[in-house]
Amino acid sequence: MKKLLLAFVTGGMLLTMAACGSNNNNNTSDTKDSSEPASVANGEKLFKQTCASCHGGNLEGIIGPSLKKVGAKYSEKDIENIIHDGRGSMPSGVLKGNEAKSVAMWLATKK
Repeated sequence: MKKLLLAFVTGGMLLTMAACGSNNNNNTSDTKDSSEPASVANGEKLFKQTCASCHGGNLEGIIGPSLKKVGAKYSEKDIENIIHDGRGSMPSGVLKGNEAKSVAMWLATKK
């Protein structure tokens, strides 16, 4: 029984690492930064493409935590830093530059 539980937990961790940050955009650049200016509207689109697999399409949290009221807890800059640096099981650099800023702008409105 313990071996089965350990296998399940290990598999879940590997799935988390593989799922977070998969954005299906076939961009071969390692910077993952678009040339689009940062905007709330672009942030929502990028969140759905890149972050929803872990945080849920309605911000309810799946593997990652719920983000429904993240803007009440963190400033836009704090959120951008978390996106850039990672936290817990969330990897760093999932989004960079204007893409990270756009998602942070959008999430900061969630209060």
